[in-house]
Amino acid sequence: MAMRSILESVPVQKVTEGGGVQVRRAFPTHRIAHVDPFLLFDHLGPLAFSPGEARGFPEHPHRGFETVTYLLRGAMEHRDSFGNHGRLGPGDVQWMTAGSGLVHAEMPAAEMVRDGGVLEGFQIWVNLPRRDKMTAPHYQEWKAERIPRVIREGVEARVVAGEAMGVRGAVETRSPIAYIHFTLAPGATFQQAAPASQNALVYSVEEGRMTAYAHDGDAVELANAGDVPVNLLFLAGQPLDEPVVRYGPFVMNSKEEIAQAFEDFRSGKMGTLA
Repeated sequence: MAMRSILESVPVQKVTEGGGVQVRRAFPTHRIAHVDPFLLFDHLGPLAFSPGEARGFPEHPHRGFETVTYLLRGAMEHRDSFGNHGRLGPGDVQWMTAGSGLVHAEMPAAEMVRDGGVLEGFQIWVNLPRRDKMTAPHYQEWKAERIPRVIREGVEARVVAGEAMGVRGAVETRSPIAYIHFTLAPGATFQQAAPASQNALVYSVEEGRMTAYAHDGDAVELANAGDVPVNLLFLAGQPLDEPVVRYGPFVMNSKEEIAQAFEDFRSGKMGTLA
């Protein structure tokens, strides 16, 4: 395999979202709008809440893309206007297709609000191709034990989507996407396949830095030169090469479609939370 060279490596930026929750954002920022087909990458926490202080993301709408929430620590609950209710704990994944539109909320679980605790996880937004923008909303929840896990020569991979070490991920995606959590022991290295046609990213969890790779090879080299384990999130996806028009919680292909999304939300067509 030919290793892809680093295009750029940028630190995350701290922003406040939802009900006053601080996240570390790799994109969108003033420097990087999006990395097709990925629209957003947020690292939530780690946030240490005292009893009664835990905050989350109260009800809000989405249309035109998918949200993927992966939790490392703590517990969160999801509710949406289609009657779905889920609970995420450490290692769990929620893959929600907003499609034609819904309203949802992601809030700390009751015991976290009551007792406090540490909350940490990630959310990415994955764009939907034009043909799927108005597909029916769909909710998938994958518990930690259902996420394939493989360990070889000091490298652990939890394969949410895509493939690593010959193991296929749990989630079948609408376009070619890889989402893999690697943990590398000190001195460990690994070469992860990343087709040259796809955009490839690696996020260093401990460092809070996102690295993008050039399209000059078919693999990305991961390495840990330190003396403690490191966690890396690998993302790769086939670009959709379609217009991206976004405003707030909606991502469509034209300004007219964005205006229609706001009208549909205001008129209640995306539903409400009970």
